[in-house]
Amino acid sequence: SPFSVRSCIGTLVVLVLFRVGEIAEACSCSPVHPQQAFCNADAVTSAAVIGKVDSGNDIYGNPIKRIQYEIKQIKMFKGPDRHIDVIFTAPTSAVCGVTNLDTNGKKEYLISGKAEANGKMHVTLCDLIMPWESMSATQKKSLSQRYQMGCDCKITRCATFPCEISAPEECLWTDWVTEKIIHGRQSEKRHRPIACTEKEETKSEVPSSCDVNKLRSLLAA
Repeated sequence: SPFSVRSCIGTLVVLVLFRVGEIAEACSCSPVHPQQAFCNADAVTSAAVIGKVDSGNDIYGNPIKRIQYEIKQIKMFKGPDRHIDVIFTAPTSAVCGVTNLDTNGKKEYLISGKAEANGKMHVTLCDLIMPWESMSATQKKSLSQRYQMGCDCKITRCATFPCEISAPEECLWTDWVTEKIIHGRQSEKRHRPIACTEKEETKSEVPSSCDVNKLRSLLAA
C-alpha cells in the first residue's frame, strides 16, 4: 500500500542518515612512519600515566569535553624545556580520543602530540602513542638521535606501484606495496627500521637530498 511504501522509504532515509552520522563521527588516520610522526609532533616524551579524570565542559555544561591524563614524565625527546604533567584527549575514540591508557603508573608509554601551555599537551589516535616495552632498541635510540636529524626530510608512503618521489627531500616508504602491510620492514620493531636523512654529500646544497638509511650504526652506539 502507499502507506507501507512511504513507511519503508522513511525508515531507509533514517537508516541512511544514521549511517552517515556514524561515518562522519568515525576517527580516520592516514598511516604515518614513526619518524614522520616524531617530526610532525610538537612534543615527544616517555611517561607513565598515573591518573585519569574528565576535564572541562561541553556546550551543555556536561563535564565530558576532554579526558585529562596525569602523567609522570620520564624523558623528553622533543618539545618545551619543561616537564609535561598533563595530557588531554577527546572523550571518545570516535573523535580520535585516546581512551585506553593504563593509569596505574606501572606501564611506560611513548607519547607524542601537540604542546599546550603550562606543561600540558593534547594527543589523538593519529599521534604516535605506544607502549615503551613494544619498541625495539633501534627505535628508542632513534628518538634521541636519528629521527630529529631527518626532520628536514619527508617520508612519503607508496600506496601502489609505480610510485616515485616528487621532491629531493622525500624518501619512499614501501611497506604496503612490498609486504601488503602498513608497518613492515621499514618501520616495524621486529626488523631494522629505516630513517630518512640528508645525504652526507648534499648537506650544504639547496635543495637538500635525502636518502633511506637502515639504522645499523645506532645499534652499536
